[in-house]
Amino acid sequence: MIDKQIMKLPGMKQLLGLLAGLSFLQALFIIGQAYGLASAITGLWEGHPLKEQWGWILLFFCSFIARQGVIYVRAQKLDTYSYQQAAALRDQLLEKLFRVGPQIAQQQGTGNITTMLLEGINQVENYLQLILAKIMNMSIIPWVILALVFYLDWASGVVLLLVFPLIIIFMIILGYAAQSKAEKQYRTFQLLSNHFIDTLRGIDTLKLFGVSQKYGKSIFASSERFRKATMASLKVGILSTFALDFFTTLSIAVVAVLLGLRLINEGIFLFPSLTILILAPEYFLPIRDFSSDYHATLDGKNAMTAVTEILNQPEAAIEAASVPRWQEQTNLTLSGVSFDYEEKTALADIDLSVTGFKKIGIIGLSGSGKSTLINLLSGFFVPKSGEIAIDGTEITALRQAQWQEQLIYIPQNPYIYRMTLQENVAFYQPTATKEQVLAAIEVAGLTALVDELPQGLATMLGEGERHLSGGQAQRIALARAFLDQERKILLFDEPTAHLDIETEVALKARMLPLMENHLVFFATHRLHWMEEMDEIIVMDQGQIVERGTLAELQAKQGAFTDLVRGMRREQIE
Repeated sequence: MIDKQIMKLPGMKQLLGLLAGLSFLQALFIIGQAYGLASAITGLWEGHPLKEQWGWILLFFCSFIARQGVIYVRAQKLDTYSYQQAAALRDQLLEKLFRVGPQIAQQQGTGNITTMLLEGINQVENYLQLILAKIMNMSIIPWVILALVFYLDWASGVVLLLVFPLIIIFMIILGYAAQSKAEKQYRTFQLLSNHFIDTLRGIDTLKLFGVSQKYGKSIFASSERFRKATMASLKVGILSTFALDFFTTLSIAVVAVLLGLRLINEGIFLFPSLTILILAPEYFLPIRDFSSDYHATLDGKNAMTAVTEILNQPEAAIEAASVPRWQEQTNLTLSGVSFDYEEKTALADIDLSVTGFKKIGIIGLSGSGKSTLINLLSGFFVPKSGEIAIDGTEITALRQAQWQEQLIYIPQNPYIYRMTLQENVAFYQPTATKEQVLAAIEVAGLTALVDELPQGLATMLGEGERHLSGGQAQRIALARAFLDQERKILLFDEPTAHLDIETEVALKARMLPLMENHLVFFATHRLHWMEEMDEIIVMDQGQIVERGTLAELQAKQGAFTDLVRGMRREQIE
């Protein structure tokens, strides 16, 4: 039931030692409660005055308070530890995502990754809070109580000893069924998350083509599958809880009946029988507590397994290297660089040499490798083979902090954070003044947006706040780039693919001045951008099939000309 991975968490051995000691103390205080209560009742039954029982009553209350104190200390320790470890896991997962880049999101699904970071980590935190204490209690408390029961009456001890393994075996059988249902539920939840996020991303396109209702029904079907999987999992959980309560209650009743019969026949004294009867429910309490939260621990275990699988995914070894600031004479060379994605070749034998500041257009059909090349240049992807060198210094990959600190990456859908407009624009330059932000906003063409916002620069954006169009979001991304003139390398990955032509033309006029005195890689399938490029790379099936200026490529009448004809024919049709 315990995921082996949690044993590798820092400080786990010390924590388990502390929990073991607290569980042993709790068992002693339970015995103290039972001993004090049984002694007081026995004394009153034998006719002794109440004032002679105050010592036993005080023992009962002191043991009860001490027991609650142990539970409180344990809960506080587990709350702190589980919160710290959950936060550390979330940081590790985010760092992994940033190191590896979009590859994991493509493999696992954006919705699944988002759900894992938010709800999944919370389930892991809950899992750590529940499983450690319950497993330790179940491992220690019943056996301490059983030792005292054997001391008081071996026959009752034998009954309790025989019943406990039978309950454990029965719970293991039901546990496997519950685990299977919980795993199915988690897989269904992953599919639902991915489906929902992907549909939200493309909702505008779905509406445009009139198929939004169809996809709404698809989401409903996915949610129904998740509901049915959840109900199936809950059914097994409820059945296991009912079965455990039934068998433990029956076992306590058997012990009570046997003690009662022996009391009638004077085969046992009142004090030991009463003590055993008080301890019997406490003997089964740890396993009942464990069963009551079994479903929650299964959810946490599945989430822990999913997070661990991502964290354990192999990464190519990247040697740190000194990367110079990009200047007019700096050179970047890629020789025979290849990259595979899930056994499918995405880039093959890429040879590329770039020097200084220039605008390089990357053009090709969908799936030709444009975005993959941008991701490799950004350092998100690590090449399978080939050599990369900057000013003659070879590096394993461009996943170098000194390289990435010089980049500005503008994708199709820039992320708008749940912050004010000013904070969004100044996200990478938090020390920027209001005047600098306003200057960047004016250059990006956002002045009209600021004028219409109710609170101007202080208006909240993102995540359910003020809605922005695609063009406005792109302008905010451009304003961020205008604000940071220290970064001399610009990577554009289809930045205007989802915009209408009027918005794109307006943005183009704002973007071109930004590209001056920068190294620009501009991946697009919009042909009019090629007129602004100093050099054009034509890609097909992961290879650079042609390269040169626009005039050179037009004169060759080769791959570029064929691509242009194909795109125009597609637009006409």
